[in-house]
Amino acid sequence: MEMAMSFYKPHTSSFSVNPNKRSSRFSSPPLTNQLHNRTSFSSLFAKPPFNSPSINSIRTSIRCSVSGAAETATEKKSQLIRRRDVRNIAIVAHVDHGKTTLVDAMLKQAKVFRENQFVQERIMDSNDLERERGITILSKNTSIAYKDTKINIIDTPGHSDFGGEVERVLNMVEGVLLVVDSVEGPMPQTRFVLKKALEFGHAVVVVVNKIDRPSARPEFVINSTFELFIELNATDEQCDFQAIYASGIKGKAGLSPENLAEDLGPLFESVIRCIPGPRIEKDGALQMLVTNIEYDEHKGRIAIGRLHAGALRRGMDVRVCTSEDSCRYARISELFVYEKFYRVPVETVEAGDICAVCGVVDIQIGETIADKISGKPLPAIKVEEPTVKMAFSINISPFVGREGKYVTSRNLRDRLSRELERNLAMRVEDGETADTFVVSGRGTLHITILIENMRREGYEFMVGPPKVINKRVDDKLLEPFEIATVEVPEEHMGAVVELLGKRRGQMFDMQGVGSEGTTLLKYKIPTRGLLGLRNAILTASRGTAILNTIFDSYGPWAGDINTRDQGSLVAFEDGTTTSYALASSQERGQMFVAPGMEVYKGQIVGIHQRNGDLSLNVCKKKAATNVRSNKEQTVVLDTPLDYSLDDCIEYIQEDELVEVTPLSIRMCKNPKLSKKTR
Repeated sequence: MEMAMSFYKPHTSSFSVNPNKRSSRFSSPPLTNQLHNRTSFSSLFAKPPFNSPSINSIRTSIRCSVSGAAETATEKKSQLIRRRDVRNIAIVAHVDHGKTTLVDAMLKQAKVFRENQFVQERIMDSNDLERERGITILSKNTSIAYKDTKINIIDTPGHSDFGGEVERVLNMVEGVLLVVDSVEGPMPQTRFVLKKALEFGHAVVVVVNKIDRPSARPEFVINSTFELFIELNATDEQCDFQAIYASGIKGKAGLSPENLAEDLGPLFESVIRCIPGPRIEKDGALQMLVTNIEYDEHKGRIAIGRLHAGALRRGMDVRVCTSEDSCRYARISELFVYEKFYRVPVETVEAGDICAVCGVVDIQIGETIADKISGKPLPAIKVEEPTVKMAFSINISPFVGREGKYVTSRNLRDRLSRELERNLAMRVEDGETADTFVVSGRGTLHITILIENMRREGYEFMVGPPKVINKRVDDKLLEPFEIATVEVPEEHMGAVVELLGKRRGQMFDMQGVGSEGTTLLKYKIPTRGLLGLRNAILTASRGTAILNTIFDSYGPWAGDINTRDQGSLVAFEDGTTTSYALASSQERGQMFVAPGMEVYKGQIVGIHQRNGDLSLNVCKKKAATNVRSNKEQTVVLDTPLDYSLDDCIEYIQEDELVEVTPLSIRMCKNPKLSKKTR
């Protein structure tokens, strides 16, 4: 297997010729046969055929799983040809494994920017929210030229809640760069994106990133990745992946962890050699599947996708199809391809390239732009169903309309309808009342990103607590389960294990990570148990634990789960908070408000230290008397808790709401459901 031939030596290799000495998963007959029959398995023990990571040596050493003879036979059978001058790749990984930083280095080394041009970090994270949170939310296209080949690169989100973006993008590419952290190895989202890529039959190049970390363990990472390929039923050719070791932040890569080149040359060479060009029907009828949509104030809707067959020209009349029966006609007004970091207008686009199309006013994701006469639709994009829902409604607090620009139910309905056009994994339904809408997504983060974007656009509304979407099959109630991976220092492991046990989590794996005394816990846990878990785990581990989750499957109802032991402190009346009132109130729990803040009756102003809610008068003023005192009593107030939008949504329970405005985030009791408070 060529994937690690430059790294494994006979005395250090963890692959044994006798498969029974590996793990139990290699002992079954099918997997044993896979290992014995794999043609390049012996190359694990071969002497590395190069001494330095120069381009010439790389050219001779990189041999990939795509066999030329087999490829030619397949192409003859299907009468398709491959374009040799284009590569379409997606960069996929778990969150924080360094995808966007690696793309930065690739763009810089491909001379996309001028020598004196100022370039900020994480160029592809163009959205303000992405920069603030340090995560990729929307997939984005760019392209670079390497030698005589154009490489179209798509940077994808790493968080499982945005898996819909990844599933959609994989329709546009022939291969993926699977980026894996050199310490953590494959994580939950790595499994998800790899599974999708293998289902599409894509070629995979594994990039072990952050190889310069002190506790890097590349041998373990390659072993774990290989086992993951076998678990996901990868073919022999897919298991024979090429491994590249890289440091995205330094812009270096190589075929062995100890011997990196001074640039990313080995990575570029691997992409060109290991990922095939797009297979196209050059003279066939036009077919282009729309996989993404952008909006421009002047051009209107811009449809993005890969041309599968034929050629697309500016001014061309086309047919837009959803299915065989549902088609309409349109004309292409403008046509763009991606060059470097920009959209460049062109007259013609050939099959195999990724392009952007203007002129189809009502184009939707999943539709096919086809030949006007003989065009047929391509298969629609399938996205997994949402697992969590939340209720959006108009703002009903006394402060309504003070800060927001869009406050009516019509504004809310229009904005949610627009979101559905480009967010395939989201669903919107009418709620119980005319001014309530039920929004369903892949997870709470998926929906909170929408809420954050809406408040920045000037919307003002209320949001209810997240609820899981259950199913009923054969009169049995099923609920979604997720795989939770917790990385926690050993001294806090007991508290975290107890917390996960209370939420019906079942541990199925535990292992040490690196040399920092950190333990990796893997649990199967109901999605209900994850609501509010992130903050609880951070509190239990003093901010040191890292929690990652990904949807696994639907299973039988796990039983009741109590996610919050404490009640809320609720404002007794409208008014402005005072130091005098807060001094006595803070003895009852932790406060959310500081002196001088306006509050209204029913607003949640703190966390009660006991079960049940408690009404407080946080606006009470000190009674004035005619007795002169020598000295006013000094009041020492605790610093109020500063809860973000995500924290508030995790905190609220069934009878509570989050009030979202462009400038404020408040929590309050739902007047329709509020229980009696003491």
